[in-house]
Amino acid sequence: QVQLVESGGGLVQPGGSLRLSCAASEIIFRAYAMGWYRQAPGKQRELVARIGNSGVTYYANSVKDRFTISTDNAKNTVYLQMNGLKPEDAAVYFCNRFPSYDAYWGQGTQVTVSS
Repeated sequence: QVQLVESGGGLVQPGGSLRLSCAASEIIFRAYAMGWYRQAPGKQRELVARIGNSGVTYYANSVKDRFTISTDNAKNTVYLQMNGLKPEDAAVYFCNRFPSYDAYWGQGTQVTVSS
């Protein structure tokens, strides 16, 4: 069964850090680039970062130099290390392959940035 399960969200103060994890089914993890996406209330879902099978990464301008995407190939897991969090980073974060596939959207993990 194809699955993507996100975890690691929570409440953090501005300037704080969180690390999100996404446990992926091997069939997805091995075949596709992986991405982290987010959706804030009233906004469209957007790509935050992606990583290819070769390790090449891409970041949205809004998170560049603050977020780092990485993988653990032995665990079929994708991580998103988020540092210097800002209130505008608050959203539900999802992982999916890149490009995304509708059937793979999970529940996401909520990130709240507030003092």
